[in-house]
Amino acid sequence: MKNIYNYILQSKVKNEKLLAILLDPDKIDLNNTETLIEKINKSPATHIFIGGSLVKNYIIDDLIIEIKQDCDLPIVLFPGNPSQISDQADAILFLSLISGRNPDYLIEHQVKAAPILKKTQLEIISTGYILIESGTETAVQKVSKTKPLDRNNMDLLLATALAGEMSGHKLLYLEAGSGAKQAVPLEMIELVSQNIEIPIIVGGGIIDLQGIQNAYDSGADLVVIGTAFEKDVDFFNK
Repeated sequence: MKNIYNYILQSKVKNEKLLAILLDPDKIDLNNTETLIEKINKSPATHIFIGGSLVKNYIIDDLIIEIKQDCDLPIVLFPGNPSQISDQADAILFLSLISGRNPDYLIEHQVKAAPILKKTQLEIISTGYILIESGTETAVQKVSKTKPLDRNNMDLLLATALAGEMSGHKLLYLEAGSGAKQAVPLEMIELVSQNIEIPIIVGGGIIDLQGIQNAYDSGADLVVIGTAFEKDVDFFNK
């Protein structure tokens, strides 16, 4: 898959829903990836996302190389900071945390990452990242030192989503956060999907297959499953 963003766009036009499995390098043992890759290959996943809010285990390059030996799915970086860039991946979500007001996550990390990315062949996909209140303080919230949007404030969500689209972002990512107690409200997904044209990614707090379907039905173009798969690699068999 040479152009991942075009594939996402085409899938949206065809109303073909996409699914990404998010892998956090800090939670993976490189000596035990065979079963993990086998389960991913048997799942309905269309993409693999790699990254985390605070990755301390610097195995991203090795992990991607290991996965690519036995898996053909496109690998997309979902970085918490510039240290998580790997030219072994196929693409990177160039994230801007537009729900917060911390300049580090609005532009500072992007400025630091740009010279590094310029030297790679990674497909760079500008993504507006919106953190939604989820009932608990998530890792993203702690690391970014930003407050998520109130899950009941529809007006602010819509204004933020529109600002992201008008700023030129190619994707919009509605995130409840890793290990969230509550997923992004379906009404929020529906509201955004009815008012913007760019594809919508939804992740965080989805704990079962019905949750994935509900997000799709509400307008999500791509759903991300992370913690649920980490806890149970047979998640998609249920």
